[in-house]
Amino acid sequence: MSTELDILRRDFSGDIIEPDHADYPTASRTVLVVGSPAYVLRPKSVADVQAAVTFASSAVLPLAVRGGGHAFAGFGTNEGGVVLDLSPLADIEVDGKIVRIGGGATWGQVAAALAPHDLAISSGDTRSVGVGGLTLSGGIGWKARKYGLALDALVAAEVVTADGRLVRTTEADDPELFWAIRGGGGNFGVVTAFEFAAHSTSDVYFGRISFPAAEAATVLAGWAEYLRTAPEELTSILELANPFAGGNAAPIEIRVAFDGDDAEQAARAIDPIRRLGTVLDDDVTLKAYADVLVDGVVPPPGIALFTRSGFVDEAAVPEVLRILAEVGASERPPFIGVRSLGGAISRVPADATAYAHRPAELMVLTTVAGPKPVVDAARPGIDAIWARLAPHVTGAYANFLATATEADVAAVYPAATYERLAEVKRQYDPGNLFSGNHNVRP
Repeated sequence: MSTELDILRRDFSGDIIEPDHADYPTASRTVLVVGSPAYVLRPKSVADVQAAVTFASSAVLPLAVRGGGHAFAGFGTNEGGVVLDLSPLADIEVDGKIVRIGGGATWGQVAAALAPHDLAISSGDTRSVGVGGLTLSGGIGWKARKYGLALDALVAAEVVTADGRLVRTTEADDPELFWAIRGGGGNFGVVTAFEFAAHSTSDVYFGRISFPAAEAATVLAGWAEYLRTAPEELTSILELANPFAGGNAAPIEIRVAFDGDDAEQAARAIDPIRRLGTVLDDDVTLKAYADVLVDGVVPPPGIALFTRSGFVDEAAVPEVLRILAEVGASERPPFIGVRSLGGAISRVPADATAYAHRPAELMVLTTVAGPKPVVDAARPGIDAIWARLAPHVTGAYANFLATATEADVAAVYPAATYERLAEVKRQYDPGNLFSGNHNVRP
């Protein structure tokens, strides 16, 4: 170990943070999970990333790669290993509509950098979420129905592989690696730079429309039915049973984002949602797209989150929504979210990228938050809910999973996708150095 560490200290120009360092308490944890790595490495260059990867491999230490650090499963830290914190690599360069983004940038940084150019990239909904983690596993956000997933805008990436090489991958160069990183997570290397094709954007109509909890069944069914034929400029999320707003008595909140600044077009697209029930509140207004993204919330010490997700095809929508309405009205329900998909997401062939859930019409998620004993006590109830949903949902979205079991991996990657990913893994990471994820074994 001393030899490997001496080499690291010689070759690594960034910060090496060990347990006795003043920054260690914050550097060692992610947004949701506290870890105790032996080393947190903050690179200043791609050469530093290569040195860090070589060190972890040579020293046979677990390696965690951190972008924004929002993974529910805590992939951005570990116990006794190496954490590669990419946050210093956050440069953003705009060349026409091609945007080069450092692997440690967050979507808030990207939105702010693109706003003066009237450009945007379909991304998530939180400023502090990392570009890397979101993109590598999908990227479902407020422009998804019109422009697809974040990974659908990716045109190139630079990846440090397990042997320390820097590889540039595109549809034409290393196309299998390019296929794999678009949905296969961090299984294949450290992405030090992304290149996206941005699109021209304007202000957007954005806000919440809320309805009484008692109207859940009608509102859910009508919302899903309308989104099936709604203009693709409209993306929407429905939330119910928010524990911070009354639990089973909490209003149903439908968040809408209309991609455009034409008031009449926005009204035509959004008004059918307003007519779904008794409107309690409506704060939809014109906003700059960068202002739509919200700040990430860091839970207080001792608070844990448990999240599960699944996809719903068109035929299963009525039964899934019926179950969710019942669950939302039950005693102490979890937070329930339903995201509209379709549109540009579904027009990409299912095997074109490693994100394989293209046909899904909806994504469902449940979340429980609280002290760990409370969350643990709620797990059997959550399992029972998902047992009811199981015949009607498929797969899982990696970015909304709090665990990384074999069952989770099988849900994220259908069998054919997994086998193809495993072939790429064997080529680029045969020793499974990059295993701190929903892991595809070589």
